Amino acid sequence: MIRVDILDRQSLFAIDRTIIRAWVKESLRIEGKTDAEICILFTDNAGIRELNKTYLGRDRSTNVISFSQQEGIGPVNPHLGDVVISLEEAALEAEDGGMPVSERILQLLVHGICHLCGYDHEGVSDDMVQQMETAEEMIRRRLKVPQAFVKR
Repeated sequence: MIRVDILDRQSLFAIDRTIIRAWVKESLRIEGKTDAEICILFTDNAGIRELNKTYLGRDRSTNVISFSQQEGIGPVNPHLGDVVISLEEAALEAEDGGMPVSERILQLLVHGICHLCGYDHEGVSDDMVQQMETAEEMIRRRLKVPQAFVKR
């Protein structure tokens, strides 16, 4: 069973939890994760900056952060980890890229989930970067991108 917890700590956009939950579950199924738990946190630039500073030592906002619970030694559990997305940053990037905000949010969500599934693109070989990009593209192609988010 796949369990998805969604926390909304921002006021820019109304979140369609049903769509987000469906995106997450299908992404995990595509990756072969049938017994998994994941938490998605939507925040603003100030919120993600604080998390980035506290846990990663980077005093700046960013678009997405993944916190894996599958690293290190210990028993394997179904909680893959947490994905944090700044909807404020996503909206800016969507505008710059000429795309709907919902499409950019989907890209960031899939990117974060791929990190929790073991993919990486920083400090790894070109082959590993390509594997992550291929996985992201495959997942995004299979998901529908409705206009799920409206400005409040």
